[in-house]
Amino acid sequence: MPVKKKTLRLNMLAMFIAIILLQTSIPLIGYIPIGPLEITIIPMTVVVATVLLGTVDGAIIGGVWGFTTFVRAFVWPTSPLAAIVFVNPLISVIPRIMIGVVAGVAYTYLRKHLKSQAASISISAVLGSLTNTILVLGLIYLFYKAKAPQLYQINIKELLPYLLGVVGTNGVPEAIFSGIVTPLIAIPVKKIFDRTNH
Repeated sequence: MPVKKKTLRLNMLAMFIAIILLQTSIPLIGYIPIGPLEITIIPMTVVVATVLLGTVDGAIIGGVWGFTTFVRAFVWPTSPLAAIVFVNPLISVIPRIMIGVVAGVAYTYLRKHLKSQAASISISAVLGSLTNTILVLGLIYLFYKAKAPQLYQINIKELLPYLLGVVGTNGVPEAIFSGIVTPLIAIPVKKIFDRTNH
């Protein structure tokens, strides 16, 4: 890889890492309250990084978000539940890495089969966002279903419907929001990035 491209890639990685750190540290930058919901927009940052830099770098950016979530669970948890659930790196880190992997594979495939770059990015963003939601909630169910009465004040039989409700009330709106907004950010930035990269 030529020095100019390597330098640009490292600068872009540093920029996306800084954005992730800001989004996880400053209220209303990474999580936007909309009515009773709190829409997580950090997966959009991971998908934009993936579209610009590729699947591996998108997975790295997702991993930074996951590692930040993991560390915060110990030192500055966002909720009492986060201090219990996100101390498990399989829940805090792996789903975030998989956003970049799923979005990257989807984007690469879709760019070959769809004419519209916006549609390719939008579908990849929806899949990346849903990957995060489904993996986090699925792993919570897998690892913590026995602790459901203490964690959620519900019995084990009600945990799965409760988590599916979270997918419906938070996960689906987040995916839709991500699918709409991500192309609006990624397309103009990609044009600038591609011009700079040549």
